[in-house]
Amino acid sequence: MTSRSTAPNGVPCWADLWTSDVAGSRAFYRQVFGWESEDPNPEFGGYFMFTRQGVPVAGAMGDMGDMKANDTWKIYLASDDISKSVEAAEGAGAQVVVPPMEVGDAGHQAVIVDPGGAELGIWQAKEFPGFTVLNEPASPDWFELLTRDYRGALDFYQSAFGWDLQVVGDTDDFRYSVLRDPAGQGELAGIMDAGGFLAAGEPVRWAVYWAVDDVDGVVETATANGGAVVAEPVDTPYGRLAGITDPSGAQFKLRKGPA
Repeated sequence: MTSRSTAPNGVPCWADLWTSDVAGSRAFYRQVFGWESEDPNPEFGGYFMFTRQGVPVAGAMGDMGDMKANDTWKIYLASDDISKSVEAAEGAGAQVVVPPMEVGDAGHQAVIVDPGGAELGIWQAKEFPGFTVLNEPASPDWFELLTRDYRGALDFYQSAFGWDLQVVGDTDDFRYSVLRDPAGQGELAGIMDAGGFLAAGEPVRWAVYWAVDDVDGVVETATANGGAVVAEPVDTPYGRLAGITDPSGAQFKLRKGPA
């Protein structure tokens, strides 16, 4: 288990779901992960928190007026100065979708699209730090960029967010780099060359892995509640992994770490 009060600058610090079926998502993630969900906040467009044992574990919201939800999970990177982070990202080739904006007393957010086409958020905390518990069941366990422009992605995240990257695989079958923890406590996220297996037209994206004790059991529960399997459970050097979608089509991954 990892507990923290704040996330280091540039590190994944939050994830939220933009869903076309709020009620269905609340029910699905309760069945799959045991999450509770708070009431939607009308002050912030109906945004609400999923919680685990009373601790916020993810956010979610539905359609935003004429803007229809695209049924995706989005990650956020922490920032000590969101204006500078957005400026650095834009200078490195990102597109700014939502410029820095204040979110009540919680903090400031922005949304960008990296040069390879993956959307992500930036979060500067005030009262809300984002994730405070990671790497235990039903909490976030890993964050991974699936990109068709692997070299460009490495350059972008190093330049825009100061990532210290380490190559762990550099073959046509497995080309992967990891973000090393600035505090020296391990690895925090990965960048994968996904050009060889993303289907034509399939968007590049950031993927969230959720820790579980029983990958196969959670897959069975998810499919029984309207989800679908996109990657069957498989054993890897990094643990047992699977990929599924919720009933609206939002993709996420499951992981049980190696013994």
